[in-house]
Amino acid sequence: MPRIRLAALAGAAILAFGAIGAALAAGGGGAAVSIANFTFTAPAITVAAGTTVTWTNDDDTPHTVHAVDGAFHSQALDSADSYSFTFTKPGVYSYFCTLHPKMVGKVIVK
Repeated sequence: MPRIRLAALAGAAILAFGAIGAALAAGGGGAAVSIANFTFTAPAITVAAGTTVTWTNDDDTPHTVHAVDGAFHSQALDSADSYSFTFTKPGVYSYFCTLHPKMVGKVIVK
C-alpha cells in the first residue's frame, strides 16, 4: 500500500512540474533570484523581454526588492515568500533591498 501512495504522489509531482514548465514557456519563460545571507545570489542576470523574474527570500530576515527607478517594488518578503515581476521593455533595471540598502542587484533585459 505505501508503494501505491508513493507512486501517486510522484505522479502528481510530475504533473505539477509539467504544468509549471508549460506556463513558464507560454509566458516567455522565467528566471529566479534567491535572497540568502543578505545578498541577491545572482547580482546581475540577463533576460529577454517578456521574462518574469521571481525573487524568493531564503533568509530568515525580511527583505524587499525595489527598483532604483521605481519600476517595481515588493512588500517585505518573509522567509519563503516570493515576488515576481515581468520585464516587458529592454533596459537595465538596478534594484536593492529597502530594509538593507547594501543589498543590490541588476536585471539586464535584451
